[in-house]
Amino acid sequence: MTEATERDSRKTREQAAAEEERTFERDEAHGREPAPSEAPGSEGAAGADEVEALRREAEENWAKYLRAVAELDNFRKRSARELETARRYAAERLGQAVLPVRDSIEAALASADNVDVETLIEGERATLKLLDQALESVGIREIDPAGEPFDPTRHEAMAMQPSADHEPNTVVTVVQKGYELHDRLLRPARVIVAAPLPQGEA
Repeated sequence: MTEATERDSRKTREQAAAEEERTFERDEAHGREPAPSEAPGSEGAAGADEVEALRREAEENWAKYLRAVAELDNFRKRSARELETARRYAAERLGQAVLPVRDSIEAALASADNVDVETLIEGERATLKLLDQALESVGIREIDPAGEPFDPTRHEAMAMQPSADHEPNTVVTVVQKGYELHDRLLRPARVIVAAPLPQGEA
């Protein structure tokens, strides 16, 4: 090979290298990267498998959602039925407890013409006892605060009365008993409350 031929060959190689570098720089400037070499069709097969897996997962999630909605709807309907039943028959226990009281009153009235006053009074006392037991069986208790400190949350003051036998702000007389259902006030006790004695009368 002559010196001129060698120079031409070297020049050709340099031009080819320069062109390849310019091409690389253009691709880099446009954000393009050479794609890795893969077997023909491998990318498409992998994508199809992934799509199928996602489709199955979506179907499973949709089925779970439908089951959850159905269970929630059944729970809502069942709760509504139970609430309606509780509302309609809330007084069942009270009714069962009070019926014997009514029977006693009815029997007393039927025999009122044939008994003396004392027997009638005893019958009324027995009936009252039955009624107290009936109320207690459903959680209703009487409030009879005679001699207790006045409690505005459970008592209703009808009047203030000076008293030498009671501390001020103490219940002197119960005008009407109160009642409570468990911890809920049904009716406050109406009471007369002790007031301080006027000065000079203590």
